[in-house]
Amino acid sequence: MDDYIRAEGLRKIYTMGTVDVRAIDGVSFSLRKGEFLGITGSSGSGKSTLLHMLGLLDPPTDGTISINGRDVVSLSEAEKGMFRLSRFGFIFQDYALVPELTAEENVSLVAMARGDNADSYAERARDLLGKVGLGDRTAHLPSELSGGEQQRVAIARALINAPEVLFADEPCANLDSTNSRAVLDLFRTINRTMDLTIIMVSHEEWHREYFGRIIRLHDGTIRDDFRPEKPDGTPQP
Repeated sequence: MDDYIRAEGLRKIYTMGTVDVRAIDGVSFSLRKGEFLGITGSSGSGKSTLLHMLGLLDPPTDGTISINGRDVVSLSEAEKGMFRLSRFGFIFQDYALVPELTAEENVSLVAMARGDNADSYAERARDLLGKVGLGDRTAHLPSELSGGEQQRVAIARALINAPEVLFADEPCANLDSTNSRAVLDLFRTINRTMDLTIIMVSHEEWHREYFGRIIRLHDGTIRDDFRPEKPDGTPQP
């Protein structure tokens, strides 16, 4: 299968006083469409920095990123914004919900930003909330939802524009193990039924059972790139 995402020679250097900090230092890899990639490593290894560069949230200091054959690093900021709106979905550890809006309104935000028809995105929002198990919570505010429910609202919001790539930055960091597993089960279902490419940052070792592939970072470089074994000892597909 052809590469869908290709990163070549990625570097991200932050200057702190007179010291240059190499958060990402020469990372190259490719990713097929439909893969479920876990980016792991210790704190400070560059996991979130790499995710943010791939998601066009933070430009690399050096290197290239191509998505479906298109050079996305050279896009203007306006073009990057439209690319994110039309191609990407994002999920963060703090849910990032607007407290004054209902679950349905929060899910609709990204489609509203794209200028979609109001009736259309409202219907899609209700449908997605039903698919993540919140069909009876559409009118609830975030303060009326548990942490696991808020993260499922965030997942529905990330899917409202039918993205090609879902980026998740420590999405289970604020959840207990039960809710974490529910979120990861949902990711696996989405990945398999929608053929949706998922790139997820995680520091939890047990999350590896969900990933089809793992890139482990160390000091901004790739230490390992492998496919974890399934329970029967065979590699993940």
